[in-house]
Amino acid sequence: MPDKDRLHRSELAVPASNLRMLEKAPTAGADIVFLDLEDAVAPDDKVQARANAIDALTSQDWSGCAVSVRINGLDTHWAYRDVVDIVEAVGNRLDMILVPKVGRPSDLEFVAMLLSQIEQAYGYEPVALTALIETAPGMANVERIAETCPDRLEALSFGVADYAASTRARTVVIGGVTPEYAVLTDPDAAGERALHWGDPWHFALSRMIVACRANGIRPIDGPFGDFNDPDGYRMAARRAAALGCEGKWAIHPSQIELANEIFSPLPEEIDRARRIMVAMEEAAREGRGAVSLDGRLIDAASIKMAENVIARADRLPGA
Repeated sequence: MPDKDRLHRSELAVPASNLRMLEKAPTAGADIVFLDLEDAVAPDDKVQARANAIDALTSQDWSGCAVSVRINGLDTHWAYRDVVDIVEAVGNRLDMILVPKVGRPSDLEFVAMLLSQIEQAYGYEPVALTALIETAPGMANVERIAETCPDRLEALSFGVADYAASTRARTVVIGGVTPEYAVLTDPDAAGERALHWGDPWHFALSRMIVACRANGIRPIDGPFGDFNDPDGYRMAARRAAALGCEGKWAIHPSQIELANEIFSPLPEEIDRARRIMVAMEEAAREGRGAVSLDGRLIDAASIKMAENVIARADRLPGA
């Protein structure tokens, strides 16, 4: 079942073919670890990776994080066995299934049907679903996808690399910006013009976020490929957070701490949110609908924003 309180600040991708990474994953510090059977695993290693994931879920302690498995695409012959073999073996230890390249609601409905049958047969509690929006059909149908399986669907993630390939975007970077997506200012007095880069993923990510929020599910930003560029990762994560994402993938352990930091409210944000709540409570007692705090107007909308910040803060470890 979807967990409305589960933290998604950092989602660590771990190839299930890499035993060393599997061993370290539970204590890496990520809110969620997903064992990857898809893109990170070569075709000849798919069956062994599936067995590795089952062994890791059986033998390791995952109490410090949530754990998911990214199955292979539904257009491959590995997908159904990924679901059946893994959930039958360790469905009581699994929080989520991550479904890649979701293009239409029926993709999720198919996986949900398999899960329901396995859960009934084995007496397991329902496993949640997360959907990866990473194709043109997926983005074209994202609102319908977000409405699907409300008793299972917990989050949508934006898969920027496959999305770029699907839309034939002129880039070979994963999650970064490009100087080709930019605007020029008008000439200044000396005839010089400044170049301002833009974010080519702004529209797609915004659309996915709105679809999520309209249906009570969680929007998550996907990978940033250059794990040697922490500043680039930070800015990509900040852009996603500013738009409303709750977290971001980490394709390398060094990105976990960055994601946890950026998608946690700052102490000053929490303090202001709590002061907004106090100020609005006082205003309500005095029959006023809006008041000034720190020289700025606050009203009913301010309460909703403050409640969002406080709710996020209350879910943090140690809160």
